[in-house]
Amino acid sequence: MPPKHIVITGSTRGIGYGLAEAFLRIGCSVTVSGRGEEAVKKAVAGLKSRHEAKQVFGLPCNVTIPEQVQALWDRSLEQFGKVDIWVNNAGTSGEQGLVWELPSSEAQAPIITNILGTVYGAQVAMRGMLAQGFGAIYNMEGMGSDGRKHAGLAIYGTSKYAIHYFAKSLALEAKDTPLIIGALRPGMVITDMIVDRYKDRPAEWERAKKIFNIIADRVENVTPWLARRILANQKNGAVLAYSSRWKLLWRFLNSPFTKRDLFTGR
Repeated sequence: MPPKHIVITGSTRGIGYGLAEAFLRIGCSVTVSGRGEEAVKKAVAGLKSRHEAKQVFGLPCNVTIPEQVQALWDRSLEQFGKVDIWVNNAGTSGEQGLVWELPSSEAQAPIITNILGTVYGAQVAMRGMLAQGFGAIYNMEGMGSDGRKHAGLAIYGTSKYAIHYFAKSLALEAKDTPLIIGALRPGMVITDMIVDRYKDRPAEWERAKKIFNIIADRVENVTPWLARRILANQKNGAVLAYSSRWKLLWRFLNSPFTKRDLFTGR
């Protein structure tokens, strides 16, 4: 059986790049993408240096432009002959701040990229997978997907809550098709997107690190788990969640005795 081929949007760094690495280790082929051509080239080169080169393909794609999303599908199909799994991962947190203090451009960014980017990706992948007769689409949820709220992240949380609704609705619409629709909840993962929020606030960063060391995880721990669950899942509408309330509670209870350090080497 030929290896599964996975397209991952927003995969030149962070969770998306970690997923690409994890799928390649399992023996899959991957298409990575991101807005910048240089970032894509760097990501592809890094993956090819550690895995079989013919299993890696990359293409720049701005997910807010439907024509570029369609090109990502078309070129991936040309390269590998099929797309088994499409992961809508591309997203941005935008600037952290109170809603009324954010410039309109900062308020727009998470809404446009996270919501419309996911919708466009799902539209393209659904059409292509229905034509080929199989496939699975996974939408990346995040902080706010479960309804929890954090001051300073209202816009980002709103976008992720919308993605949860969208993923559930898409699964409902796909129930009489051969496709699988799912959602991914990686939990709090230490990526540049999180670290960069505090680049101009060192004192606040030192306080935040103490909490992150309890509740967060590294990309290299989370993404292999997600990749295996994605490949194994056969349930339409599944939400694959790495973390849980019980796991977080256990960590808080054990934090006085277990010192985790997620930032050494960053």
